[in-house]
Amino acid sequence: MKVLIIEDETAASENLVAMLHEADRDIEVVKVLESVGQTVRWLSSNPLPDLIFMDIHLSDGSAFTLFQEIEVTTPIVFTTAYDQYALDAFAVNSLDYLLKPIKASELNRALDKFRRWTQSDVMAYLQRMMKMRPAEAPTVFTTSLLLPVKDRLVPVGMDEVAFIYSSGRKTQIHLKTGGMVPYNRSLDSIFVTLDPSRFFRANKQYIVARDCVKDIVVWFDSRLLLRMTTEVPEPLFVSKNKAAEFKNWLTTSPI
Repeated sequence: MKVLIIEDETAASENLVAMLHEADRDIEVVKVLESVGQTVRWLSSNPLPDLIFMDIHLSDGSAFTLFQEIEVTTPIVFTTAYDQYALDAFAVNSLDYLLKPIKASELNRALDKFRRWTQSDVMAYLQRMMKMRPAEAPTVFTTSLLLPVKDRLVPVGMDEVAFIYSSGRKTQIHLKTGGMVPYNRSLDSIFVTLDPSRFFRANKQYIVARDCVKDIVVWFDSRLLLRMTTEVPEPLFVSKNKAAEFKNWLTTSPI
């Protein structure tokens, strides 16, 4: 059985690889990816695996945005650390879902379920998955945000935004002027509405604007430390696996 893992936390992916090998020595992990963007490119240019294990919350957004980009015809086991994501809809539209930390018994349950699937089960699954893919990807991107300022809502253009930062359940819009405004939306829900030629999901905490990246420091472990034109709340890193994607984005002219 050939397995693809989509997981942006190194410890979690290494643990899953070890658990899969312990569960079945014949399982081959063909690749470990950590973002929606990497997954789209890999699935578009490589033979399909037999099974995919996918974290719901990835470094560049929700795993469900994958279905806006590409048709996925391989059964998926979703993984998540958040109970609120483990809803009936996810169970219906996936082979199975596993809550982190993953237990060996639950992993074996998912593998056994996959082995028992008949061709008709696979066809029914693919029909459900197609419903998760919009007929057309959105072509209109957000140009401004309505931000709460005291008792008012003030429109702020995206060309005024330097970066968007999230810590825990709090999201902050940081402006090029140095100001900051709290915003009651998750990075996932914001990022899918933005023009990807102008904004990049650097990691789980940051979305950055292209024209506000001042310079890049190559870190000792091949991560990229971004220095922005405005002060950031904490160091802003792009992982080793996303470094090439980021540099390509930064040096490619927007359409």
